[in-house]
Amino acid sequence: MFLTKTQHWIYTHVTKPVLFRLDPEDVHDAFTWLGEIAGATAIGRMGLSALYRYRNPMLEQTVLGIQFSNPIGLSAGFDKNAALMDVIPSVGFGFEEVGSVTGEPCGGNAKPRLWRLPKSRGIVVNYGLKNDGCEAVRRRLEGGKFEIPIGVSVAKTNSPATVEMEAGIADYAKAFRALQDVADYLTVNISCPNAYGGEPFANPERLDHLLARLDEIPTSKPVFIKLPVDISTDELDSLVAVMSRHRVHGVVISNLTKKRDRQEIDQAEIRGMGRGGISGKPTYEASNRLIAHLFRTTGRQFVIIGSGGVFSAEDAYEKIRLGASLVQLITGMVFEGPHLIGEINRGLVRLLKRDGLLNVSDAVGTDIKSP
Repeated sequence: MFLTKTQHWIYTHVTKPVLFRLDPEDVHDAFTWLGEIAGATAIGRMGLSALYRYRNPMLEQTVLGIQFSNPIGLSAGFDKNAALMDVIPSVGFGFEEVGSVTGEPCGGNAKPRLWRLPKSRGIVVNYGLKNDGCEAVRRRLEGGKFEIPIGVSVAKTNSPATVEMEAGIADYAKAFRALQDVADYLTVNISCPNAYGGEPFANPERLDHLLARLDEIPTSKPVFIKLPVDISTDELDSLVAVMSRHRVHGVVISNLTKKRDRQEIDQAEIRGMGRGGISGKPTYEASNRLIAHLFRTTGRQFVIIGSGGVFSAEDAYEKIRLGASLVQLITGMVFEGPHLIGEINRGLVRLLKRDGLLNVSDAVGTDIKSP
């Protein structure tokens, strides 16, 4: 506990003030480089584990046949090109989602494409699916033996060439086919707000066509759909009706918000920021509303990965009690520091004991009356 408080103080009062004066993409790239170096050696991994990692059997669970040491995962969007799989477990994560990865290499949108919102506790993101493409990412994952489950998020290449529906579906299919046997699970990202053509497959009819094509690609791995946050519960029901007819095992709820008038966003702070979706606290309540609705209406038909605005154990526990079996984050780690993951896992054990529960799986959906 003393170590955690010390880490928190150092990050809050020393490290973060320096980092937040620098360009956010430069900081991200530097941490990716440092993470690759630290993960390349046993001594680097052991040192980080001693600082950050927390283990407890109360956090272990098997979901869709995959063993998770804890329910806290790194969202897609941070490790875009599968560079950090060796170091992520040492920071304390129980799983990682790589990507999003597209059929073709993609340089993303023009810089600048990241802006911090300190008052709103969010980040404006306009990367535009920057990644090295499915073939390069496949080579990095192929034959790897990773300590934690690795999911891969696939999307369509950010290009005018993929705007037409059939071309977009073909691009998704190329990435899905290339990566389906090197990941523990696959996520089909239909909700990137920063690419050519917007979010065309968040439309039920188009989603039906996409999933029909992906159904034709043999895989034994679970398939998730990453949903937008800016949808109504009726729109969610329409998408779920489509997913129920296809090979879909779970959903990730949710992606970035495009609504800049959300009450959680400081309007003076957001003024003048560039284009892009917004992560972090501005998505928290909207994500929770969709998680609760899906669990209430479908029960355990779909495994839910809750994502959006997780900054504490209490945040993660609320998503779990609303129906999420697993939880993802990025922005919380940026604002609170890498010690946050261990802090959340310790806090989850404390909350489970408070509620008289033996395992994190026992808490899933306990605030919702399922059908």
